[in-house]
Amino acid sequence: MQDVDTTLAVAWGGRYIDDFIDRGRVKHVIIQADAPYRMVPEDFARWYVRNSRGQMVSTASFTNAHWDYGSPRLERFNGVSAMEINGQAAPGVSSGDAMKEIVKLVAQLPPGFSVDWAGQSYQERAAGAQTPMLYTLSLIVVFLCLAALYESWSIPTAILLAVPLGVIGAVLATAVRGLERDIYFQVAMLTTIGLASKNAILIVEFAKENVEKGAPVIEATLHAVRDRLRPILMTSMAFGLGVLPLAVATGAGAGAQRAIGTGVFGGMLAGTFLGIFFIPVFFVVVQRLFHSLPDEPEHGAGGSPQP
Repeated sequence: MQDVDTTLAVAWGGRYIDDFIDRGRVKHVIIQADAPYRMVPEDFARWYVRNSRGQMVSTASFTNAHWDYGSPRLERFNGVSAMEINGQAAPGVSSGDAMKEIVKLVAQLPPGFSVDWAGQSYQERAAGAQTPMLYTLSLIVVFLCLAALYESWSIPTAILLAVPLGVIGAVLATAVRGLERDIYFQVAMLTTIGLASKNAILIVEFAKENVEKGAPVIEATLHAVRDRLRPILMTSMAFGLGVLPLAVATGAGAGAQRAIGTGVFGGMLAGTFLGIFFIPVFFVVVQRLFHSLPDEPEHGAGGSPQP
């Protein structure tokens, strides 16, 4: 049996047996049947194998060959038999939703089947799994920086409470335009976190200084809002107008530009106009919860404090 396997393997698959030198270069010597004699099943009858008696026996005397059809390509994934599926989402459907639908379809198959991802799909799922960690890490870094700046663990809380205001604007703007929540949208979200925190810092910084000077917390907060309203509006409008061309971009790469521009522009609008009203409330609430403040003085009709 070993002689049969060796003969057929050499005739049909070839075998390396030696090297030779040709014009200064080393080349391999490979023996194999000539192409016209190893193309069809009937060619098995052309080959002979020596038996135990030393006689040459045709392989046709103990083999039977015929044509059959199978898969033109055997797929393997991580060493396991697999079937590759290539496609793209329908217009208006995100790639994430398409991947979820594939998972649902595979779940309906008999036991033993599973789904795994490769290429861009694998990278998308890996990036999506990192999104909560990245958002959490960005908030922690901002909180620690603010805690070191103000030497307080409570005041940064009032600033971070303004972050959801910008996030709401980014999500609504993206939904209104019918854009996908892809990696570019995530970049816009991270940028929105910084913008919302910046507006809150401008108000909280001045309110904190007024409180430290002895002003009542509500009066100090209102004074800070009045003083910082113009800088907040100017910086926010400047940044918003700066990203507006991205939100209305056309041409090559316009999809990525619109995703980033729309998210940042919507987050900037909501973070600015909602933050003007909610950031003072957040600061006052945090001050009353975490700091013991003196009672607010009552003023009579003449404006002088009452005993």
